[in-house]
Amino acid sequence: MITHCISTYRNLNYLKLAVESVRKYSYYKDAPFIIHSDRSNDDGTNEWLLNNSEKYNLTLIIRDLNPSGIGPGMNICAENVETEYINFLHSDFYVTPNWDLALMNVHNKFPDKKLWVNSFRIEPNMFGDKDRPGTHFVPKEAFGAYYDDFQPTHMLRYASELANMNDFLIPKGEGVSGLVKKSVWDETGGNDDRFAPTSWDDYDLFWRMMQNGVEFLMPTKSVVWHFGARGSHRLEENNNKTSERQSKHERINAQKFYDKWKGMPKFDQHGMICDIQ
Repeated sequence: MITHCISTYRNLNYLKLAVESVRKYSYYKDAPFIIHSDRSNDDGTNEWLLNNSEKYNLTLIIRDLNPSGIGPGMNICAENVETEYINFLHSDFYVTPNWDLALMNVHNKFPDKKLWVNSFRIEPNMFGDKDRPGTHFVPKEAFGAYYDDFQPTHMLRYASELANMNDFLIPKGEGVSGLVKKSVWDETGGNDDRFAPTSWDDYDLFWRMMQNGVEFLMPTKSVVWHFGARGSHRLEENNNKTSERQSKHERINAQKFYDKWKGMPKFDQHGMICDIQ
């Protein structure tokens, strides 16, 4: 029915947690699981994947990309999906029990709609952020902010309490992760490689999906822990290089977005792109 998909780039310590949690806590525990590994031979990622592919029943795609980035990596994963649904995850997620069932329940509730359904996120507050629709920040000391101080038992208890307190749908897509029909993904054309390696790719993808009649929903019953951009930032976390690198891509890709759409995105009260102006 569904295929879990992750594209990773030299992110082994967080990837281990993601893979282990998907196989331990998913409702669809035996669903196909595709992992694309990009330029990850020198940090031990490829070796770990090869050694553990049978244990976790993984389909591996070890292929260096040019351009590199999560968008092109997601496209590679999608090309190899044979099930009706694709379930995209970030490599720095840690999922909670039945997170994927809550996503599928939304699709089953609205069988005639084209949907992108994604999970409510809990994140460590690294930069003094305030809660926004779809993301709840906790103090970084609460459950740990990195792979080596993470406390999954405490986080899972908190996530369960949060999910039991809330049961509604937020009309929002958050980042390029979610459960979508393969046919809808193919109709939309997947990610645009011009936005690789990161930034503005989600705005472009979601805007094209909207033009294709796709609606975005986030059930609060589906909760994941997100370490917070460890997948795209972690290589240069020291000496403030992360922010410099990210800011550069944001500036470049903002211009690419403007050139492509002849305008900039307008956002609704949920932080979701709703127009170009």
